Amino acid sequence: MAGLKPQTGETVSLGRIGSLEVRLARKASEVRKAQALRYHVFYEEMSAIADALTLNAKRDIDAFDGICDHLLVLDHDAPTRAKPFGRLKPKIVGTYRLLRQDVAEQNGGFYTSGEYDIQQLIDSKPGMRFLELGRSCVLKPYRNKRTVELLWHGIWSYILMHGIDAMIGCASIEGTDPERLALPLSFLHHQAAAPEEWRVRAVEDRYVDMNRMPHEAIDERAALRELPPLIKGYLRLGAYVGDGAVVDHQFGTTDVLIVMPVSKLNARYVNYYGADASRYAS
Repeated sequence: MAGLKPQTGETVSLGRIGSLEVRLARKASEVRKAQALRYHVFYEEMSAIADALTLNAKRDIDAFDGICDHLLVLDHDAPTRAKPFGRLKPKIVGTYRLLRQDVAEQNGGFYTSGEYDIQQLIDSKPGMRFLELGRSCVLKPYRNKRTVELLWHGIWSYILMHGIDAMIGCASIEGTDPERLALPLSFLHHQAAAPEEWRVRAVEDRYVDMNRMPHEAIDERAALRELPPLIKGYLRLGAYVGDGAVVDHQFGTTDVLIVMPVSKLNARYVNYYGADASRYAS
C-alpha cells in the first residue's frame, strides 16, 4: 500500500488541527497518562468495576499495554505539569490502543480473542495484515468532531505506515442486560452483520444472541439514538459487526465485534482524510 513510511521510533506527528495534535506515545510516562485518562472515563464516568490494584493506581492497566502502540490526541493550549515544578507538557485528551498482528502473534495473541474467535478469520485471510483497535476514549470537554477526526486521521496514517489490510476490535454499549439493549443489538444484527467471508462468532461460553427483535419491529432512528457515537462512526466508515454480543461485567458493558476491511472503507472518508493521510498533516 502506498503512503507514509514507518519512522524510527514512530515519534512523528500524525496530524494537527489548531492546538490539537495526534501522534503515538513516545515514552512510558505518556502511556501512564493515557491509562489515567482511560481510568477516569471507564471507572469514574462509566460503570467499570476497579480491583484493588486499579483503584490504587487510578489507571486502567492490563497486560496488553506493554505491547501496543498508544495513539494520543494532545492539547497544546492546555499544558499540565506532572510534578509541582516540572516542565509544562501538552494535555492528553484522547487515546486509542493499537495492536498489530505481527506483534500480537509474538506475544500470545489479540485482546479480542478473549471474546471472539478471531483466529478463524485471520487463518482464512493468509497474507492480510490485521490491526486491533481498542480502549478508545476522549475527555468529556473534547468529545467533538475535531478530536474524533484527529483520532481517525491518526489511525489512517498508521494503517498506511504498516500496510494494514483489516481492522478488528470490540466496541461497547453501556449496560449488561441484553434484553434492555434489544433494540440496538437487533439493529446491528439486521443492518450491519458481516458477510460470511468476514464473519466472526463470539466464543461459545460468552455468546449472546443479538437477534432479539424481528427486522420489521425495529425503529431505526430510535436504535441509532441508543448506539454510542463510536459504533455509529464505525458504521459510517463501512464496518461490519460480528455474530453475537458479549457481556463484560467488569466494564459494565455489552460488546460487539467490529470488523473493517480497509478495501471496504467508505470512499468518501478515505478521500476526506487523503489517500496519503495528508488532510491534517502538520
